[in-house]
Order: sequence, then C-alpha cells, then structure tokens
Amino acid sequence: MRAIVLHAPKDIRLEERPKPEAGAGEVLVRVASVGVCGSDLPRMLVKGAWKMPLITGHEFSGHVAELGPGVSDWRVGELVAVAPLLPCHQCDQCRTGNFSRCKDYDYFGSRRDGAYAEYVAVPVDNLLKAPQHVDPRAIAMTDPASIAIHAIWKAGGIRVGQTGGVVGCGPIGLFAIQWMRIMGASQVIAVDVSEEKLALAREAGATATILSRDLAANTAKADVVIEAVGLDATINAAVLLGGPGAHVAFIGIPVPDVKLDNATFQYFLRQEISLHGSWNSFGAPFPGPQWTVTLEKFGTGELKWEFMISHDLDLAELPEIFRRFDARDIHFSKVLFRP
Repeated sequence: MRAIVLHAPKDIRLEERPKPEAGAGEVLVRVASVGVCGSDLPRMLVKGAWKMPLITGHEFSGHVAELGPGVSDWRVGELVAVAPLLPCHQCDQCRTGNFSRCKDYDYFGSRRDGAYAEYVAVPVDNLLKAPQHVDPRAIAMTDPASIAIHAIWKAGGIRVGQTGGVVGCGPIGLFAIQWMRIMGASQVIAVDVSEEKLALAREAGATATILSRDLAANTAKADVVIEAVGLDATINAAVLLGGPGAHVAFIGIPVPDVKLDNATFQYFLRQEISLHGSWNSFGAPFPGPQWTVTLEKFGTGELKWEFMISHDLDLAELPEIFRRFDARDIHFSKVLFRP
C-alpha cells in the first residue's frame, strides 16, 4: 500500500509499505479521507514523532475492509470514524473516565502507524459507526470537532444568551464557533490574524470578527473563550477577551515557552477569570459523548464542515504540501488527503 513515512523532521517520504493485517479484536479500515492536524506540523517539521520511521496521520475516516479474528459486530463496507487514542484502561485517569489524561497511552500517527496510508488496522474499541449517508470527508473531521466541544465543556459550557469568544479560526476554532451557537450563544466574537479566516468564522456563525491587530481597541467581552492557536500573543489575547468571571480554555499547543504579560495576569486575577487546560477530546464511555454528539450533528447537518476545506488532495501530494507549510507560502484551512 501507499503510505507517508516520517523518517526525521522534514524527511517525509511517500513509500510502498506492507498492507497491515487485522489481528484479534481488530478490523482493517480502508482510509477514505485523512486530515492534517495542527499537531502534525511541529511533529513532522520540527520535533519528530515518538518513534521513527513512522506512518503519521490520525484524523481519518474509512470503510471496514476486513474483520479480524473474534470480530462479528461490524460489516465490510461500513463507514466508520476512528478515535486515534488507545488508552491503557488501567491507570487512575482511565479508571475515572478521563481518557484524555491517560498515563500510558498509544496513539495513531504519533506512537503507532497512522492513517496517511491506504489501510490501518484498528481495534474495535476505537471504531464508531458513522451516519452512512454522510460524506467521509466530514467523518474525517470528527476529531477536531470533538476537540472543540471537549474544550467548551472543560470551560463549563456556554448557556443560552451568553457570548462566546474564539481566538484562532482554524478548523477547531471554526467548530468551536458552531458549537457555541448550537448551545445557545447569542453572540460569538472571533479573532484571527487573517481576514480570510475571519470570513470563514462568519460563515461558521460568528457575529463579530476582529483582526488581531485591531484587538487592542476592542471593548466587547465574552463569557466563555476558546484559544486554539498556542502562541504568546493569542494566549494573552484570549485571557483579555474574557469578561468578569469568564472561563477561558486553551487548546493550542505551544512549541516555544509561553509568557503571560503582567497586564494579562493582573487582569485575570482582578476579574476572577478561570483558566482551563483542554487536552484531546475523550470522555466516558470511551471515546465519549464528544465523539457521538459530533457524529450525530454531522448526520443531521447541524454541524457544517465543507466550507472550511481548502485542499482535498491525493496522498502523493503530501510531502510537497508540508514543504510549503514549512516555507509558509500557502494559505490553508482544512487540508485533507485521499490515500
């Protein structure tokens, strides 16, 4: 099968690899669509993976191709979403249903071979049956949509009539805007450095959009804020976007060290703003309502996704796209590949 193999940061190759076999309790999934996660950029261009060489990629959908020994509840041809985390189910965090905080986990595309490939062998515990009428490209975006709702729930949720805020209008931010509106937010303020991404934010349901350079003049405040970038500037901006007593959840994964300005610290201290970490997208029963609710909303059409796709490419184009990511000569939102 064709596969993208990471040998070292920036050493990304399209190779022929043996097709995996479905072991006991597994199914072989033929990958229909696989997306680029923001975490793939530092993994493949800067930091490397947990082990290398490795087939990367973890946001994917596919169809059941083969059933492994002992598997009887799935049918060949079914469209499935795949939760990329393989929790240990033994540590104290797993035993309390906090699978995102598992202490001894495995993970498709970073610790084991992932989905930038034609086939992946998947344990049945990681499979979710998708609404069969939905485009597989949408199902490949279940992970980022689930990450967004997980963060909103970590911040305590948003109530009807409240104001939401989103800093960073990539796919996760765009899903966060939609979730806030679905939950009843009357207004959502979106912030980004790019006018193109703010246009997508308006399509997602944002009622006010602010370019980052204009943020200092902003007086509007939010009750719940999601930060989805992971830079000093956006982390500080997210805190300052919160109103008195607000809740701010951080999704963006920083690469360099992070600094909270003194003015930011004084602000969240005096305004009694609560700051929340949000990691991954999982709950109990695994993989959690984050995933099942997302699939339900894709099925009903309430959760929009197609407008955010900027690239839908053959897998062979991946090394060149990552070269362009590294050179920063490409404008993109959601990038998908067809293995």
